[in-house]
Amino acid sequence: MDMATKKVAKQLVETLVNAGVKRIYAITGDSLNEVNNAVRQNGNLEWIHVRHEETGAYAAGAEAQLTGKLGCCAGSSGPGHVHLVNGLYDAHRSGASVLAIASTIPTSQFGTDYFQETHPIHLFDGCSYYNEVAETAQQFPRMLHSAIQNAISRRGVGVIGLPGDLAASPVAEVDSSEDNYRIESQIVPSPEELTELAGLLNGSNKITLFCGIGCEGAHTEVIELANILKAPVAYTFRGKMEVEYDNPYKVGMTGLLGVPSGYISMHEAEILVMLGTDFPYSAFLPKNSKIVQIDINAERLGRRAKVTQGLCGDVKLTLQALLPLLVKKTDDSFLHRQLKIYEKVCKALSEYVLDKGSEGKIHPEYVMSEISQWATQDAIFTVDTGMTCVWAARYLAATAGRSMLGSFNHGSMANALPQSIGAALACSERQVWALCGDGGLSMCMGDLATVAQYKLPIKIIVFNNRALGMVKLEMEVAGLPDWQTDMYNPDFAMIARAMGMRGLTVGHPDEMEVALREISLTEGPILVNVLTDPNALAMPPKVEFEQMVGFTKSMSKLMIMGRSQEVIDTVESNIKHIVIP
Repeated sequence: MDMATKKVAKQLVETLVNAGVKRIYAITGDSLNEVNNAVRQNGNLEWIHVRHEETGAYAAGAEAQLTGKLGCCAGSSGPGHVHLVNGLYDAHRSGASVLAIASTIPTSQFGTDYFQETHPIHLFDGCSYYNEVAETAQQFPRMLHSAIQNAISRRGVGVIGLPGDLAASPVAEVDSSEDNYRIESQIVPSPEELTELAGLLNGSNKITLFCGIGCEGAHTEVIELANILKAPVAYTFRGKMEVEYDNPYKVGMTGLLGVPSGYISMHEAEILVMLGTDFPYSAFLPKNSKIVQIDINAERLGRRAKVTQGLCGDVKLTLQALLPLLVKKTDDSFLHRQLKIYEKVCKALSEYVLDKGSEGKIHPEYVMSEISQWATQDAIFTVDTGMTCVWAARYLAATAGRSMLGSFNHGSMANALPQSIGAALACSERQVWALCGDGGLSMCMGDLATVAQYKLPIKIIVFNNRALGMVKLEMEVAGLPDWQTDMYNPDFAMIARAMGMRGLTVGHPDEMEVALREISLTEGPILVNVLTDPNALAMPPKVEFEQMVGFTKSMSKLMIMGRSQEVIDTVESNIKHIVIP
């Protein structure tokens, strides 16, 4: 085909295939139709018909995070653009390389308040590293190359605006490259910085490591560092799957989802070493300890805490350079104390697993613990924002092969089902579990049809507590009665069956094991609607006096409102969480 007859849409698809893109998540329509047809003609790219563009953006972000390759989604003029935004924000903040194709109105109509007109550059500016709209065939390939290059090299979102009339236009010759380039840079602090850090660490016997997602691929080095320093290892939610497994030095998480042992180990340390984490909750970081931060992104150093030393470097490479400079410690008294606290915390947490709950009030801790035991050693879990994250943080066991995705930085609801779609398509050889809250699933329920259409073998678990659980907890610790947090839910299992997949409801704890066995025997998608205890609210690892006052005020207001039995149930359900060991 010569240049005069080859369309820009075909050029786009060929470029995507050359960049390693496997599929586009999108809803076709008007300005995207030429791209849709070019995908059909090419045959090397899948068009995944999602029911909502936000789902497509989440799925593309999940694929990028799991594979390290470029994910791709698209939205047509106006509403399609707006629907992409939330999922793109999540991908961008998660460091996922995603290309978003924003097809637009005809170029001749720009600036005329035309039907479905939006301004992509304004709309996507906060959730992208590159964001431009092409208006000519000469501009398009250069802009497309830049969008992809920014997405893969900076690990974020690149947006290319493509008017519908331009997609149908003949291509033009340009001088820009047709290939994109992945940059694998080795970033290590200077020898002087490493020597200074070694001196600091060699001079203390109370050191705690605090690990984030930046420790990905550095498990061996983190364990060796903990062994040499006799240091307990706390971690963030995103870092859990990277450092928790095969780790004799672990003391759990801190933060809103964490446990007391992680919090205590950080606050009793003389030196806290933050490895690959930009932990956002400064209130959980110690104020009287020296803090060292190692991160590959220099702009993150010191922005959450007053650090004694900030080093820019890849965690794995930095630790490899640091380890030979350290003197192995013999005093393990600090480590031993922290491990004993963690042991006590684990024992307390296990009580919720042993007490499975009752009819219609199954303990979610038990449910998550059972899922952890039944899931494969290389399973992928997608976790909805809210209380589901709490149970996953505390009861899902990490292994060397497991992965967990969530809206950990953006904190959006309704991420688990869309991310599971991307996970199932990108990693078809692995088991995928979508751990959904009832609030989250209600927001994106239409894409159960996407799961059924593509016969994706996703195991969807609905933690159906008939409430917005995390919001309920936030209101209670603030001293407010929980109002407008109740959920009027449909029969999720019946909806799943209507969508064309297996659907079950578990109302009693004794039915859970039977349901999990059914899940393991089901080859296609299956949804299990679990009626969990609405009063199972997990308190954070550090309970401030003001929070206790707020909790008491909230319970008093509920009593006045005539909800006394709910007060009793809530207090009984959570008294162990309130007591700090």
